[in-house]
Amino acid sequence: MRVSAFEALLTDTGREVLAEVDPEAAARDPLTAASRLRQDPRVAALALGLPVSELVNALMTQVALRERGRAKFGDLARRMFFTPQGLEQATRRAVAGHRAERMAGFASRLTGGACAGDLCCGIGADLLALAGRGVAVEGVDADPLTAAVARANIGALGLDGLARVREGDVTETARGRFPLLFCDPARRGGRGRVFDPTAYSPPWDAAVDLARGAEAACLKAAPGIPHEALPEDASAEWISVDGELKEATLWFGALADGCRRRATVLHEREGLLAREGAEAHLDADPEAGPAPVTPARRYLYDPDPAVVRSHLVAEAAARVDGSLLDERIAYFTADKAEISPLWRVLEIVEVMPFSLKRLRAAIRGLNAGTVTIKKRGSAVDTEKLRRDLRASGTEAVTVVLTRIGERPFSLLCREVGAPASA
Repeated sequence: MRVSAFEALLTDTGREVLAEVDPEAAARDPLTAASRLRQDPRVAALALGLPVSELVNALMTQVALRERGRAKFGDLARRMFFTPQGLEQATRRAVAGHRAERMAGFASRLTGGACAGDLCCGIGADLLALAGRGVAVEGVDADPLTAAVARANIGALGLDGLARVREGDVTETARGRFPLLFCDPARRGGRGRVFDPTAYSPPWDAAVDLARGAEAACLKAAPGIPHEALPEDASAEWISVDGELKEATLWFGALADGCRRRATVLHEREGLLAREGAEAHLDADPEAGPAPVTPARRYLYDPDPAVVRSHLVAEAAARVDGSLLDERIAYFTADKAEISPLWRVLEIVEVMPFSLKRLRAAIRGLNAGTVTIKKRGSAVDTEKLRRDLRASGTEAVTVVLTRIGERPFSLLCREVGAPASA
C-alpha cells in the first residue's frame, strides 16, 4: 500500500466508507465486497488520481487487518490502522501495557519537557501504551507508510497531545537523545524472520549502545535470543501471554532492578484473569543450585514457556520442594499440588517405559476417551499416536511423553485445576 492510498482512508469520506464495510461479510465473500466498493461513487472520488483498484485493495486490507488485530488489541483494533507486517510485529496490548507501567514510573521523574523515545516504533503499539499512561513520547520509524500508520493511530486514540511520530533512521539518533528509551529492532528481512541478533535492524550491538546511553531503557527481543547475547548490565525478562511465549524484554539503567533473569506470565482471557490474576513473576535466585533429580512423585509440573526459556525451572521446582525427572528435561515432580499461573499441575496415575501396546491397554483401563498428549524430549509423532491409541471411553486423560535417562517414558496423568493456556 502506498502512503497516498493510506492517506485517502484518513479523510472523512475514507473513514465513512471504511466503517460501512461489514468485516464478516467481507471475509465470507471478499469478491462481492470489493465489487461493491468499486461501484461506490465515494471511492472513485477518493481515488484522486490513484487507480480505484488500489484504493479498494487498501480498504479491504484495512478491514481484514482490523479483524485480525483484535487478537492483539481487543476492540481498540476497530479504531486503529495497520499494515500486514506492522500488525505481525506489533506488541500485544497486554505486554505493551505491562512494560509501559514500569516505564511510566521512571517517566514521572522527567523534567524540563523531556520525553521518551520509541525507536523503530512500528504502528505504535508501545508508543500508544506509554502515551495512554501519560508519558510524552516521540516515535521514530524509517518506513514512511509505517510512520503514517502510527500517526493515524495516535489520532484515532486521542493521544495527539502526548505522542508524535517522525520518519527517520534510528541509527542516526544521538546517544542520550532520550532520557527514557524503548527500542524494538526489526526482526524481519527480505527472506522472513531474522533469528540472529546481529542481523536485527538496527543491529543488536547498536541497539544496546543506544540503551546504555539513556538514563533508563528497554529493548525488545525475540524470545529465542541466545542467553550469551544478553548484556551483563541488563535485566532480562521473558514474557508469555495465556501460556504462549511472546518475547524477551531487556531493562537498562534505572530500570534494571538487579534481577538477571525473570519469567513473567500474563493473562488476557477474562476467565484466567478472574482465576489466577493478571500476571505472575518468577525471579532468578543467585543462590539456587541445580534442582535434585528423583523418581516420579505424585504430581507432575509443566512449567510455563517463560519459565523454561528464562532457565528458571530449578527456581520453580524449589517453590514446591520439587525435583526433576531428568536433569535435561523441564518437567518436575512434587508431593503436593500448588496451583499457579507459572505452571500447570497434573496428578500422575501411572509411569511406564514407552510402549504403544502397554499405553493403549492403560488408556483402555482408565476408560479414556479424551486424550491430551504433551511431550518434551520425545520424538514420537503425537497425532499418529493419538490415532493409534483408539481411545473410546468417557474420561479425560493426559499422556506425557518424555525421556528419563536414556529411555523414553509415558506418564498417564489427570489434570489438577485448569491449565494456564485453557
